Amino acid sequence: MTTPAGPAPADADRGDKGGVRTALAGLTTRGRSFLAAGVAAAVCAYVLGQSDLLRVGLLLAVLPLVCATVLYRTRYRVAGSRRLSPARVPAGAEARVHLRIDNVSRLPTGLLMLQDRVPYVLGPRPRFVLDRVEPGGRREVSYRVRSDLRGRYPLGPLQLRLTDPFGMCELTRSFSTYDTLTVIPRVEPLPPVRLTGEAKGYGDGRLRSLALAGEDDVIPRGYRYGDDLRRVHWRSTARYGELMVRREEQPQRSRCTVLLDTRGVAFEGAGPDSAFEWAVAGTASVLVHMLERGFSVRLLTDTGSSVPGEGADGFAGASQESADAAGLMMDTLAVIDHSDGTGLSRAYDVLRGGHEGLLVAFFGDLDEEQGAVAARMRQRTGGALAFVLDSEDWVREPTDVARPLDGKEERLRMLREAGWTVVRVPRGASLHDLWRQAEHERTGVVAAGGTTGGEGRS
Repeated sequence: MTTPAGPAPADADRGDKGGVRTALAGLTTRGRSFLAAGVAAAVCAYVLGQSDLLRVGLLLAVLPLVCATVLYRTRYRVAGSRRLSPARVPAGAEARVHLRIDNVSRLPTGLLMLQDRVPYVLGPRPRFVLDRVEPGGRREVSYRVRSDLRGRYPLGPLQLRLTDPFGMCELTRSFSTYDTLTVIPRVEPLPPVRLTGEAKGYGDGRLRSLALAGEDDVIPRGYRYGDDLRRVHWRSTARYGELMVRREEQPQRSRCTVLLDTRGVAFEGAGPDSAFEWAVAGTASVLVHMLERGFSVRLLTDTGSSVPGEGADGFAGASQESADAAGLMMDTLAVIDHSDGTGLSRAYDVLRGGHEGLLVAFFGDLDEEQGAVAARMRQRTGGALAFVLDSEDWVREPTDVARPLDGKEERLRMLREAGWTVVRVPRGASLHDLWRQAEHERTGVVAAGGTTGGEGRS
C-alpha cells in the first residue's frame, strides 16, 4: 500500500537573511581559492607595480563574488513532496521513499542537488543531482531505506543545494516538513492449534447462549419474514395475539490477553537478536494471529498499561476494524522499551479484575517472588500459555560453560502446577515451532490431569 506523506510546498528562496554574509558563507573551496588567488595577485601587482597582474587579480577575485551574488538573488520557487511506500514496514524489510520536485516559478532552475535527511540506522543520506527543471516541470526520484531495529524514524526535512555553473558558490534551502517511517516487529505466521480457554468465540471455538438464562426467560420478538417456524414461541404468541419467535442466540466472542514482560531486570543484551526483541516479535505474531481468528485481543505489559483506544475487552478481530486494531498495536510495539519496574504485580491486578479467556505471556527471567505472581495469574483465565526466555542462554557464547539453573526449573514447575502451559524458549528458536510445541505440552498436561476445558482452534 502506498501512503502519501503529505506535500511539503516551500520556496527555494527561503533562508537566512544574512545578505552578503550568507552569500560569502556559501563559497565552495574553488570559490575561496579563486578569491584568495585574486587578492594575492592584486597585492603583488601593487607591490611590483604590474598593472596586467592587477587585472588578473581583480578578475579572479570578482568572479566568485559575482557568482555568489547572482546565486543568492536567484528567486526559484520550488515545491517538494515525499511519499512513503509503505509508511509502516516490518524490521528487516525495505521501504521506498518517493521525492517529487515541482518548479512553480516562471524561470527554469539551474543545477540542483536534492538531499533528504535520514537517521543513520536507515542507511546513507540520499543525494540526487537535477540538471535543469523547466517552468512548470517536475522531477521524481526515489530511494530505499531499511532497518533491522524497530522504532519510529523521522525523514526530512528535504534540502535543496543551489550551485552556479562555475561551481564557485553553493547555497542550501530547506523545506519545513518531515515524515515518519514506522518500523514494526517482524510477524511470523502461526499454525492453527488447539489451546484451552478458547471456548467463548466465533469459529470452531464458539459458544452460543440464549438471551437470558432459560427458555422461560427468553424475551421474544415479532415474527419476521424468513424466520424459522421452529423458533415460534407459542406462549408469547397466545399472549400478544401475534406470531412471536425466540430471539436469536447471541454469539460470545473469544477473548485473549497477550502479556509482554518488559522489565529491564528480566532481560540481558540488546540488538535485533536479543531475547527482548524476540519476545516483542513473538507478542506481535500472537496478536495478529488471534485477531485474524476473530478473537477480542488485548495487549498488556508488566506495568499494567495497554494500547490507547482499545475497549474493555480489547480490540475485536474478524471485523473491518481488525486491520486498524493490528496497526495500533504494532505501532505500540514498535516503540516499546524496557520498563523500570521489577515486578508483575500491576499486570496481575489488571488480570484479577476479570477478562476470562486465553492468556499468552512472554516472560523474561523470573525469581521466586515473580514466579509466584505469575502462577496466580492463571486463576482468572480460561487457559494460560507462557513462553519463558532465559536471558543467560541468549547472551552466552556457544563456547561458554553453561551456568547452573539456580532454581529456574523450580519456577517453571511452579507455573505448570498452577495450570500454565509452559514452553521454554532457547536462543534463536522459531515461534512457529514453539507454537506447535505448546499444543503438545497442553495435550500432555490434559492427559495427565484427566480433565479438559473448552477447546477451540486458534
